[in-house]
Amino acid sequence: MFDISFTELMVIGAVALVVLGPERLPKVARTVGHLVGRLQRYVSDVKRDINREMELDELRQLRAQMNEAARDVESSVREHTDAVRDGVSDVAKTVSGTAAEGAQAVAGVAASQAAPVADTVPPAADVPAAEPAPPTPEAIAASPAAQADAGLDDPVLRPEPEPVAAAPAPSSGTSPSSQKA
Repeated sequence: MFDISFTELMVIGAVALVVLGPERLPKVARTVGHLVGRLQRYVSDVKRDINREMELDELRQLRAQMNEAARDVESSVREHTDAVRDGVSDVAKTVSGTAAEGAQAVAGVAASQAAPVADTVPPAADVPAAEPAPPTPEAIAASPAAQADAGLDDPVLRPEPEPVAAAPAPSSGTSPSSQKA
């Protein structure tokens, strides 16, 4: 606090000894020591209170900033939620309108197809010959030539055969020919 050196303290002590005398000097020194200690404690309490107030002020500012940031986030979320809700309602309106148009179109097609179909089918002589169907997996498995054409003659590339499911047993009292009808 004050810049007092040891020699200056010695001078002050010598003057006090001469002025006060040797009998009262110890009592005065003790009293001055107590007063200086109280003064130091008071100064440290004031410093501590000032630091605490500064920290509280910083915390209040931080809390205000956090509350402001929370409000900003909340408003942003609310805006995005409203935008999504509006988009969903627009899509729902569009889908319901499209569904109504599709239902009308299906009803129109169904009504137009209710006319006799026999007039629109060409006679069998005018139908071109169908191309042969691609070989079935069973045909490929049975024929080595078909396996070579499909690239399955290599055992590494050959797929695992699929298990064949058992045919359901016919119910009692009915024959397979009566089930088809």
